[in-house]
Formats: sequence, structure tokens, C-alpha cells
Amino acid sequence: MEFLKLSRVKILNILLLILTITGCGTLDPYIDRRRNPGTSDLSKLYTGTSKIDAPSICYNPLLSRESDLQALADAECAKHNQGTHAIFIKKESFGCKVLLPATNFYQCTK
Repeated sequence: MEFLKLSRVKILNILLLILTITGCGTLDPYIDRRRNPGTSDLSKLYTGTSKIDAPSICYNPLLSRESDLQALADAECAKHNQGTHAIFIKKESFGCKVLLPATNFYQCTK
């Protein structure tokens, strides 16, 4: 039981580490659409896996519900006038950030 007797400094360091890890990136799902800065050609502007008619969403499978991911994909399709809803295509693991390791791929349809 000696390992349970942590000093206040160690407890503070552990809490700061946890806050730093969770503070570095949000845990909300997001559209994987990274920008290529300095490019004027619209076809090369985005470098993420998302395309205008095929959004991909990075998320944490332990924290996100499929219905929320579907709604986010549907909204992305409607935002770019590519269709009324998105159809799920496939899922991949370890393609995004460490805290958001999973990626769902969708295709916009009308």
C-alpha cells in the first residue's frame, strides 16, 4: 500500500499531466479536412481524407455515438450542397489524432 501514499507534488503533477493531455485536443468528433496553406488551387487546398462529396469524421469510439457522427456527416453534405444525407461507407482505426483514433467514411447522396 506504499504506492498509494503519493505526495501532494506527485498528485499535482499527475493532475497537470492529465489536464495537458486532454487540453491539447478536443474530444469532439470533427471533419478531417486539413488545409494546405498558401495554395490558390482549390483542388489542392484540402489535404485531409475528406472530400466535398465524401466527408470523413475523426472520433473516439468510446465517447461518440453513431447517430451524432451521422448527423455531422449529413450536415457536411448539406453545407456543400452535395446531397441531403450521407451513407456510411467504412470505418478505419488509427488514422487521426491519438485521442480520436477512429475514422468513419461517408458518401453524400440525394
